[in-house]
Amino acid sequence: MRNWKEEKEKRVAFIRQMLKEAGAEGIVYGNSGGKDSVLTGILCRLACDEVLGVIMPCASKQNYGADMEDAKVAAKLYGIRCVTVDLTPAREALLRAVEQVEGIVPQAVNNIAPRLRMSALYALAQSRQSLVAGTGNRSEIHMGYFTKWGDGAYDFNPIGDLTATEVRDFLRYLQAPAHIIEKAPSAGLYEGQTDEGDMGISYSAIDRFLCEGQAEAADREVIERYHLASGHKRRKTPIYGE
Repeated sequence: MRNWKEEKEKRVAFIRQMLKEAGAEGIVYGNSGGKDSVLTGILCRLACDEVLGVIMPCASKQNYGADMEDAKVAAKLYGIRCVTVDLTPAREALLRAVEQVEGIVPQAVNNIAPRLRMSALYALAQSRQSLVAGTGNRSEIHMGYFTKWGDGAYDFNPIGDLTATEVRDFLRYLQAPAHIIEKAPSAGLYEGQTDEGDMGISYSAIDRFLCEGQAEAADREVIERYHLASGHKRRKTPIYGE
């Protein structure tokens, strides 16, 4: 069993070291109301007083409903300052501008929101002499279930080594709200969207493969296909001559 008390202390020390090395005064992160976001926020707040959680609804009704409420509950519970930046008008303006030149495929449309969110986070962080904290877990990273230059961009990530299952266990140790721990993982990119529905595999199956090397044949095929196709997201961007 993981020693979550020790894990907490080590991660808090890591965050403080990141701030010290950068000469930063605080942290900014996307407060989506999901498990990964809540855990990141808790750890950052334990490490630093100047933490800003940013709620960024963008087109999806879910962003304005349950997600926003959960984000506010988590921020209040852990003493994190929380603000809302509505990105729906920016998304609509960008879509109109680009569609005058070329039609956009659905996946490209879905990726607009995460990239707008990261632009907003960096604008706020730079204005506040802060770092941007990442909120992706190990399972998502292995599958490539994140947007390149969107939620895959950050200054540091305090939970990127934890599987989705471990994130839940850590949150239970920290006594996070049960309804947040148990809610279906979703990026809220469109109505009814869930991570597991998109990928066609459960996080428990992914985590079993990552931690034990075991998987049903069909699950292994999905995991290997996603991991191979998303390799470019995890590699350093190629530069000629290097």
